[in-house]
Amino acid sequence: MNVSWNWILIVGGALLVLIEVLLGGFMGFDLVLIGSSCALGGAIGLWLGNTTTGFLIAAALSLLYIAAGRRWMRRHVQTGPVPSNTDAVIGQSALVLMPLSRHAPGQVRVQGEVWRAMPVAGDAETIEPGSEVLVEGIDGVTLQVRRARS
Repeated sequence: MNVSWNWILIVGGALLVLIEVLLGGFMGFDLVLIGSSCALGGAIGLWLGNTTTGFLIAAALSLLYIAAGRRWMRRHVQTGPVPSNTDAVIGQSALVLMPLSRHAPGQVRVQGEVWRAMPVAGDAETIEPGSEVLVEGIDGVTLQVRRARS
């Protein structure tokens, strides 16, 4: 039986891509790019009818990816932490909709959402509707707010 090594490169590369897909990108797309390098090298080798050329192209593309493409790929694929709903409002300004006092929570609008809110400890005066406040923290589902400095 005559084995075509170019076909082995193509099938092996496709398997690497499939494994990466099954892992859900867990490997950071390394297997996709190395698998693609193998499959492309095998396809070119098959097209030219030269196994050595297929292996050389697959090796060159894999090394090129490892040397240069990996850093670029990781920088563009990975994202930084995205603040959750509650973390995203801390430090934001809010508009008071219902009066806020230390003993009677009111409501504020932050980034288009209405939240229950109370003044931070030490802010004894009632904050009237229409005032601008700054979100200092969160206690359960209640925002802790402070009067915005004018």
